[in-house]
Amino acid sequence: MIEKKQFGLTGHESTRTLFGAAAFFTVSQEEADRTMDILEEFGVNHIDTAASYGNSEIRLGSWLKHNRNKVFLATKTEERTYKEAKEELYRSLERLQVDSVDLWQMHLLVDPEQWDTAMSEDGALRAFIEAKEEGLIRYLGVTGHGVSAPSMHLKSLAKHPFDSVLLPYNYPMMKNAEYRTEFEKLASLCEKRGIALQTIKTLAKGPKPENSKDNFATWYEPLSTPEDIKFAVHWALSNDQIFINTAGDIHLLPLILQAASEFERKISDKEMENFVKEKGVTPLFT
Repeated sequence: MIEKKQFGLTGHESTRTLFGAAAFFTVSQEEADRTMDILEEFGVNHIDTAASYGNSEIRLGSWLKHNRNKVFLATKTEERTYKEAKEELYRSLERLQVDSVDLWQMHLLVDPEQWDTAMSEDGALRAFIEAKEEGLIRYLGVTGHGVSAPSMHLKSLAKHPFDSVLLPYNYPMMKNAEYRTEFEKLASLCEKRGIALQTIKTLAKGPKPENSKDNFATWYEPLSTPEDIKFAVHWALSNDQIFINTAGDIHLLPLILQAASEFERKISDKEMENFVKEKGVTPLFT
């Protein structure tokens, strides 16, 4: 089974490998149902979706209707105003077929102008606080992509005591001096405050080449062999503080979960440096 760790200060013992339900963007209900069986087989008890992930919330809904108490459930909104964010939360609850979610996250909050809107008097933050008071959500989070993500998360945490953050974490990203410095500042603050640190893009090999012939649903080129996936997943899990979100492809999922279930030995940066050179792994964000 996959190792569990307390998710911040929520009191929930989440599997360190969370199900990234972006993988349900375009799949059929039958494919989604089979995938949920795989997650149960590996004991995954934390689902992370978003209103913007195509049909993901709908595909999860039929399972959650009968299994809500089995998982910590998170979703996200990209809306930045109070009214639009609150309306989207109600739509998410309807699509997910639940009365509440455990974690609601401000998604992709890295643009300074959008940040100003979200944090304003009539911004999304007001909807988040109100929804928590109404019992529609239990915890608040913020997510981001790109090199600016850790610095923007630090800005968000200075504004409000969010319960979780989510951002990229892989070896090429951490070789970027600017990113590494800000990521380590963020990680230190998260540890101090008991904020859950979620990471994405564990398997990113690099941008998807033009005319790519791979059949993976990810928008980037992923590492895809069992051996490569295991190495990348074990390197990420070697950081005891983080949780990793699985890649956005249901066909990669069993390999990721198998790798996570076999995690024992920590992978050093030196080993990862050699791996990156051998496999031609490049930064996804610059």
